[in-house]
Amino acid sequence: MSAAKSERPRGWPLSPAIVRAVLSGHGLLGLAFAAIIYLVCLSGTLAVFVHDLERWEQPTAPRIERLDDVALDRAVQGARETAPADAMLFVSIPKPDEPGAGIVAYTPSFEREWSIATDGTLVEHLAPFAAFVMDLHIALHLPRTWGEFIVGLAGVALLSSLVSGLLAHPRVFKDAFHLRLGGSRRLQEADLHNRLGIWALPFHVTIALTGALLGLSTIIVGVLALLLYRGDTARVYNLFLTPPPPVNAAAAPLPPIGAVLAEARRRAPGAVPHLLTIERAGRADARFTVSSERERLLVAQDTTVFDAAGRVVKDDHPRDLSVGTRILGGVGQLHFGWFGGVPVRIAYGLLGLALCVVTSSGVTVWLARRRDKGRAVPQWERLWTAVAWGQPLIVALVALLALAGGGAVLVWAWVAATIVLLVAAGISGVPAMAAARALRLALGATMVLVALVHAIRFPPEVTGMVVDVVVLAGGAWLAWRNRQPFAAVTGTAAPERSGAAA
Repeated sequence: MSAAKSERPRGWPLSPAIVRAVLSGHGLLGLAFAAIIYLVCLSGTLAVFVHDLERWEQPTAPRIERLDDVALDRAVQGARETAPADAMLFVSIPKPDEPGAGIVAYTPSFEREWSIATDGTLVEHLAPFAAFVMDLHIALHLPRTWGEFIVGLAGVALLSSLVSGLLAHPRVFKDAFHLRLGGSRRLQEADLHNRLGIWALPFHVTIALTGALLGLSTIIVGVLALLLYRGDTARVYNLFLTPPPPVNAAAAPLPPIGAVLAEARRRAPGAVPHLLTIERAGRADARFTVSSERERLLVAQDTTVFDAAGRVVKDDHPRDLSVGTRILGGVGQLHFGWFGGVPVRIAYGLLGLALCVVTSSGVTVWLARRRDKGRAVPQWERLWTAVAWGQPLIVALVALLALAGGGAVLVWAWVAATIVLLVAAGISGVPAMAAARALRLALGATMVLVALVHAIRFPPEVTGMVVDVVVLAGGAWLAWRNRQPFAAVTGTAAPERSGAAA
C-alpha cells in the first residue's frame, strides 16, 4: 500500500495532498474576504469626511449661505437644459452653518453635479477623489447591484466576527484595561485587537449592522416582496416611499421654486429645508419634494410633497412618522456620521481607524499563531501585508493622481496598482515585517507629497488647509517612524513574524 493511501483517513476518498490544497484554498478564501472587510472599513473611514474632501478638491467652488428665488430658478433651469429630460434633480439648499448649494442630475445612465453661484450660475463640480472613495465604500467599484451585495455581506461577516470574538473571549470585559507591553509582539497585537474591539464595541456593532442593512437592502426588499406580495417589490417600496402620480407626459411649466420652499417652511416651523427633489420636471405628472431637518434630530423628518401646479399632496412631520420609518430614515446618517457636525465626524474618523486596526490585527494575530505553532504561511503573511498597508498607500497614490488631473483613470489606476502589489507580494521573498515597514514609509512619503502638492496647486482655504495639515502631520510621523524600512531584517528571515499590523 502506498504512503499516500496509508495516510488517507478510512472512508475518505481524497488524498492528503488534495486535502492540504483544499485547506490552503479555504484559508486564502477567508483571507480574501477579510481583505474585503478591511477595504470597506478603510474606505468607510474616509467616506465620513467625503464632504470635506470635496471642498479640499475644489476650494474655489462657490460657498453661499443664501440663495434667492431668482437665482434658484435660474440654476434649476440651467440643469434642465443640460441633463436628459427624464433626469431627477436633487437641489441642496444652503444654510448658515452649512454654506454651499448644488444640483445633482441623475438617471441610471447619466449623472452630473454642479455647485450654484450666488447669481444662479452653475459651476461644474469636480471632486474625482471623493467620488472614488464613496464608490469604493458603497460598491467596491463593481456594478452597483453586485458591489452593494458584497459590501452588505461584509457587514454581516463583520457583525458575526464581533459576536464570535466576544463569545470566544470570556475575560474580554474583565481584561478591558489590561495591555501587555514590552513582551511578545503577538501578545501586544492580540491585546490591542481585544482592547480596541471592546472599547469601541457599540460603534463597531452599529457600523456593521447599518452597513449590512444598507448593502443588503435590495435583497431584504426582494424577500419581503416574496413573503408578503407575491414578488411585487413596488408594493414594499410604497410602504416607505410616496408612490408616483399617474403618468401624464403632457408639458407643464414649473411652479415658482421659491413659493414651493416658502410653503414648506410655513408648514414646518422650526425646520430648515435642506433638499429639494424634482421628478419629471416640465411634465404634468411632475413632483417636488422638500425635505427639512430639525436640530438635535438624526433624521430629516419634515417632508412636503407638491404636484406640478405647486399644490401640496402630502405633508409629513415627526409626529406623523412611525418608529420604524424613523429608524430606517436614520440608518444612512448613523452609518456615515453625517450628523452633528465636525465633532461627530472626528469621533467617527477615530473610531473608524480603530475598526481598521481591529480588522487588520485580527488576521495578523491569526497568522502569527500559525507561525508559533510551526504552520507558518509566509506567502499569506506577505499578501495580508500588501492589503493592510498596501491599500492605504494605493489610496494615497490615487489622491495624488487626482490632484494631477487624472480623475478619469482613478479606478483603473487603483485596480492596476492593487494587482501589481498582490502579485509582487505573492512571488517575492521579502519578509512580511520588512515589507510592512517599507510600505508604511512609502505611505508616509506619499501623504506628505499629497499635502504639499495640494497646498502649492490651490489657493488657501480653511477646509483645505486643515486637511493638508492633518495629512502632512500623519505622513511625516509615518515616514519618520519607518525611515529604515529593512531594519527589522538582520542576517536571515528566520525570526520573521507576521507584521501586517505592526
